[in-house]
Amino acid sequence: MQVTKFHLFIASGFGSGFSPVAPGTAGALLACAVWGVASLFLSHEALTWATGVCVFLFTALGIVSAGKAELVWGKDPSKVVIDEMVGVWIPLLAAPGGEARWWYALGAFVLFRFFDIVKPLGVRRMERFEGGVGIMMDDILAGIYSFIILIGIRCFAG
Repeated sequence: MQVTKFHLFIASGFGSGFSPVAPGTAGALLACAVWGVASLFLSHEALTWATGVCVFLFTALGIVSAGKAELVWGKDPSKVVIDEMVGVWIPLLAAPGGEARWWYALGAFVLFRFFDIVKPLGVRRMERFEGGVGIMMDDILAGIYSFIILIGIRCFAG
């Protein structure tokens, strides 16, 4: 089966997965940077919608592309970071508008990386799924946990 450069480009998080140091962190940082730039040009509502579309679109693309990348790079390769990008976009859905969004972006990044690295509360179990689903699901769950915490902060902080 031939694996196209398109799938490797998507799986590698637009190339950020080729970072020689901490490729997962590089992918998550790129996702935050894309979101941050978009936040300068879009209304809060449009940004939330765009982020949601990115989560769904790149989850689907990530499952396919990460699965294909495994054929070239081996099982759950560190170069595949589209999962980290999707994972950090999920808690960014909790960010409010205005200047507070930057604190929430920082919180989304830190919380997501914590859950992604430590893998508590069933996150590690998601890796048992085969292929692209297994690659994507642990980061999606880490993103969901981060989202829940940020929504909780938003509800209680006002």
